[in-house]
Amino acid sequence: MKISAKGRYALLMLVDLAEHRDQGYTSLKEIAERQDISKKYLEQIVIALNPLEIFASTRGVQGGYKLIKDPQDISVWDILSLTEESMSSSPACLQENGQCDKEQCATRWVWAGLNEVTSEYLRSISLQDMVNRANDDQS
Repeated sequence: MKISAKGRYALLMLVDLAEHRDQGYTSLKEIAERQDISKKYLEQIVIALNPLEIFASTRGVQGGYKLIKDPQDISVWDILSLTEESMSSSPACLQENGQCDKEQCATRWVWAGLNEVTSEYLRSISLQDMVNRANDDQS
């Protein structure tokens, strides 16, 4: 599995929102400057993440975005599954559900297991875990 810039930037954007959660709404311009990401790119990421219903937005001078869902309840998997084309770490011969396109495949169980471990790992890391780790690294 290769994580795209969109996925990496989505994680950075949401960590930024979580870190500034108590400051009200945060503009994409502020996030873009702090994270060194294009504001236009962040606008695309917001659209991709809308199905999660994790932030509220408001317009105007004090406008921006804020998390409305607890960062502990948002997993890395939740975020990446909306930003990545595929969450499979298997070869192209396997479908997303781990099924092989060949009737007999001696390696299918290896790739299905890898997908399962990857999924479990990404589901086990919350946005809050990322904020905590970032704060620990700065100490």
